[in-house]
Amino acid sequence: MSVPTSANAAQAVGEYLQSPDDLLKIAAFRKKLEKEKASIDSKLKSGVKDQLDATREGLKKLFSTRNNVQMIKDEMANVDKLCRDPQNVVKTFDQISRVSLVHRNFTQVEEMVNNLREMYSRLDDLEDMLASDKRDITGPAHNLFPIHHQLHQLEAFRNQTLHQAKKASADSRAILNRWFERLDKVIAEFDLYIGELSHNVLLIVRAGHPEVIVKLCKIAEIEGMEDQKAIAIKLVKKAANMDAAAKFKSMQANARQIKHYRSNMMKSITESIRQTFEENYIRDRENPAAFLDSLGWIYHDIIAIEEVVAPCFPPDYEIYNHYMREYHKSLNEIIKKLVADEPEATVILQLHAWMKEYRKSMRELQVPSELLEPPLLDGKDQTLIDDYLGLIVKKLDEWSANLMKTEIKEFIAREQPPELDVDGWYGMQGAIIMFQMVNQQVDLAADSGQGAILARVVEDSNRVMRQTQLQWINTVEGSLGGLVEYVIALANDQIKSADYAEALAARLEPLVSEKYKGIISERLNDAIDGYLDVAKKCTQTLIDLIFNDLKPATKQLFGSGWYNGIMSQIIETIRDYMSDYQAYLNSSILELLVEDLLDTFLITYLTALANSSKLRMPAATQQIKNDVSEAFQFFSTLKPPKELEAYFEVVEMVLSLLEASKSMVFLSYWSFAKKHGPCLAFVEGLMKAREDLDRSSVNEVMDSVKRKVKDEGLTDPLEPTIMKKIVIQSAFARLLNK
Repeated sequence: MSVPTSANAAQAVGEYLQSPDDLLKIAAFRKKLEKEKASIDSKLKSGVKDQLDATREGLKKLFSTRNNVQMIKDEMANVDKLCRDPQNVVKTFDQISRVSLVHRNFTQVEEMVNNLREMYSRLDDLEDMLASDKRDITGPAHNLFPIHHQLHQLEAFRNQTLHQAKKASADSRAILNRWFERLDKVIAEFDLYIGELSHNVLLIVRAGHPEVIVKLCKIAEIEGMEDQKAIAIKLVKKAANMDAAAKFKSMQANARQIKHYRSNMMKSITESIRQTFEENYIRDRENPAAFLDSLGWIYHDIIAIEEVVAPCFPPDYEIYNHYMREYHKSLNEIIKKLVADEPEATVILQLHAWMKEYRKSMRELQVPSELLEPPLLDGKDQTLIDDYLGLIVKKLDEWSANLMKTEIKEFIAREQPPELDVDGWYGMQGAIIMFQMVNQQVDLAADSGQGAILARVVEDSNRVMRQTQLQWINTVEGSLGGLVEYVIALANDQIKSADYAEALAARLEPLVSEKYKGIISERLNDAIDGYLDVAKKCTQTLIDLIFNDLKPATKQLFGSGWYNGIMSQIIETIRDYMSDYQAYLNSSILELLVEDLLDTFLITYLTALANSSKLRMPAATQQIKNDVSEAFQFFSTLKPPKELEAYFEVVEMVLSLLEASKSMVFLSYWSFAKKHGPCLAFVEGLMKAREDLDRSSVNEVMDSVKRKVKDEGLTDPLEPTIMKKIVIQSAFARLLNK
């Protein structure tokens, strides 16, 4: 503080002494400042004196007030003493007090008797009014307030009377209780009526009587205040001295029962919501799909609650929030019941879609998310999809198992010939039934609009298809002869199934995004491949049946009996089988069968040739030419000759090897080897079988062939040819076959 003060003083001096000439005026400045100081000191003394006078006067008044307060306190104590013991002042006070008490008792008794006499007539009127209002629970309830007002008065009278009768005899109290029994019944009926009104709030408002709900809330408010009073009295009686409490007349009438009107109203509303949901569910319990379709009333109720019900209630009720919470909870309970009843797969999928729509509708209605807790099914929507897919798997497994049981039984028993379809081909019902099942489930999944569900259903369908395909392969492999017609029918059925699967893929791909399109296409293409594999197995079985019958004939190939013309027998046998195949086998698979038949025929023929022990030359080559000519002529009825030439080319090359002289074999071999690879074991077998070549000649030929292979670096072709399937038997195996 000293530094600023010195600075201020220096500044003030500086204002007076701004030039050397001002030093001459110092004496004048001092006199001026002394005058100003004297004036300020005078004012300060005057102000201090005035303040002291005011403080002195205030203290005098404070002491006077204290004396007055003490005097009042003494007088009040005297008054209290006189009130407590008035008989010391008024000699007849005791008589006056007793007379006053008697008069008051007479007045109360007279009032009580009059009330008791009038009570039954009032109850008659109240019962009539209550019955009139109850006849139409959604009506205007004109008598609601009058009934409540009078019952409130009668109840207060009953409470006071029973309280006053506490010191009466037991018989007197019993008589009073019987006297009030009718009143108790009317009060109970009125409470039930209030509960019914609360139960039907929405119906009453929709019937055009919102004023009834306003009255209901007002009655609940009045009763709530009475409940609070009764609770407060009980608390005071617990906390205060009973003698002190007995001074208050209101504390004497404490026989009131706490009614909790507001709480009971909210409970009735909750119960009405639960009952509404329960009734709707029970009505359509046998048809849950219809129940889900009918739930549109929920949204109409929510709109009505917000627009016409909520304004009837005081804001502190938060009635809209209460309704929303209870609607959501009740809906959640009903949905859990529906799921627990294990509905059909279609219903589960419908429920999943409905729940999705429900959430969307709640957002559109701007219902706060905190009022929609817990989420439907506790937020485990995926369990619905899992349940749905589980049912699909279960049903597909059951249906396919039953179908395959029937189909395989008929296939093995073969009691009747297979059915003929519109094209005159043998067929079975398996493909039609299987794809009816699959399409039904796929269509349901597609209706969900969710690619993930559709993809899962397709995957499960593929699994079932693959299982049936494996069963058919095992069945065909384990069956014995006599089943030509049924193998044809099964092959046709597989081609039909492949067509159905292809059509299904084409139908589904546009319905899903790229994410699921690949999965669906992959699974269905896999199923198509499986059907073609079974069809291939069937055609191979048909071929095996032919060559199983031909075993006696094929064993004679290149033996002594062969030179007499065994090929005619072989061709005729094949022709007999093929006449049935051509008549009853699907044309698309017939083409594959002909190709496989050609391969099998050539493999059988060349294998027999490769394993022949001796070939009489040139009779053998001539017979081979005859065989080829006869076979070519037959197969040209099944396939265009131009295409056949490529098949029989290998026989022509082999024939060239047999006809070539010792020195020219390597030239024929070169043409053969360039296409089919070295095939040294096969060529050596041919050379050894030639009767016109001795051992040394064979060795020379094979040496030249091997040099050619080595010099040219010949290897097997990248794509194996028919020669890869030729099995060269060992000498020991040939001996056993003989």
